This record gives sequence, C-alpha cells and structure tokens, in this order.
Amino acid sequence: MAVCYKKLWKLLIDKDMKKIDLEREAGITHYALGQLSRGKDVSTEVLGKICQTLDCSINDIMEFIQDSEASHD
Repeated sequence: MAVCYKKLWKLLIDKDMKKIDLEREAGITHYALGQLSRGKDVSTEVLGKICQTLDCSINDIMEFIQDSEASHD
C-alpha cells in the first residue's frame, strides 16, 4: 500500500496556505515537507503537527491506496 497526501494539498488550497506556510506554522522540516510532496512516509510526529496546525484529523490529510493506483498518479 502507498500513502497519498492529495487531501492535504487540497486542504491547504482551501485554507489559502502554501507549503512553505505549513512548514513554518507546523514547525516541520523542509525535508519532511519534501517527503510529503513525493508521497513518502513521514513520522507520526510530523503528521500530528500538521493536524494540530490545520485543526483537522489524520483522515483529512492522508489516505492509503493500493500500489497499482499510486502508479497512475
């Protein structure tokens, strides 16, 4: 299974935020943001900081998808 963060990017658009704004406000590293952008795994600490900053739940920012679906993105 692969991780998909499309929900996070849509939420940032809805909140009129850029990725750099999220990085600064959530206190996450540029590396972690890069991992998210590439659909890679990040720590639960990073995900928790994002959820706290955006006042949302984990289901609002990510989902697991089948690997075959991920290859079509």
